[in-house]
Amino acid sequence: MPEPVGSYPFLKGHGTHNDFVLLPDHDGALHADLSAARVRALCDRRGGIGGDGVLRVVRAEADTAAEWFMDYRNADGSVSEMCGNGIRVFALHLVQEGLVDPTLPLPIQTRDGIKTITFGERRSEQITVDMGSPRLLGETKVSIGHQVWSATHVDMGNPHAVAFLDDGTDLADVGPLLEPPTHDPAVYPAGVNVEFVVRRGERHVAMRVHERGSGETQSCGTGACAVAVAAAVLDGVPGEPMRDVDYRVDLPGGTLTIRWTSDDRVLMTGPALIVASGTTDL
Repeated sequence: MPEPVGSYPFLKGHGTHNDFVLLPDHDGALHADLSAARVRALCDRRGGIGGDGVLRVVRAEADTAAEWFMDYRNADGSVSEMCGNGIRVFALHLVQEGLVDPTLPLPIQTRDGIKTITFGERRSEQITVDMGSPRLLGETKVSIGHQVWSATHVDMGNPHAVAFLDDGTDLADVGPLLEPPTHDPAVYPAGVNVEFVVRRGERHVAMRVHERGSGETQSCGTGACAVAVAAAVLDGVPGEPMRDVDYRVDLPGGTLTIRWTSDDRVLMTGPALIVASGTTDL
């Protein structure tokens, strides 16, 4: 199917200032062939609408357990498995359009499988996503210029390298993150999201993130989950037997609450907001 000609609708939304262009394509007729060039044009902050990525909202295949599929693309046009902040924005759009019942658990198909969303009483302020079970894949290293950090490899459906900075280090010391941190291509052949973390208190951390395909973003949901898991392991929790543990994760764009449960699920809770809608011919 060729790229669409003429104008088509879009929405703009964010989760803790991790922002996205949403393309409502509920029946899959308009944007089935979403090109990398069009994604880059939509995400361009000067010549386009601006965003860290594009969320195509489309119905899932008939043989899946979810009605809706989140087709997520990074700002450079590359395909991504999952986006923790994006899926909250995606779910809020479905609620606001009256397409789902917010009082019921909402399964959404992603390239990392089905994620289930639940809404709190304050609706857009309390959206919880079951992100699934984390995979801890050992230690690696990342670097910016001459600075090198040890990092924990955590897979949350997409890959993360979590680097803890020394106590007292200012997050600003890792630089503006305008260039991707260097990583081992043998460990991360498709690239990696890199988180730099400092401790703020008990079960409380702050982070900056460089996302593959997007650069530094104001927030990263899967990254916050990876950071909480890595921090819990360093803190000796959840331990044996496994028990629920909660972490507050501060990001430049806001705060997310992450719970690693006794049955090895990671639950992320945070806000989402749709801020604009319109049409474009990009």
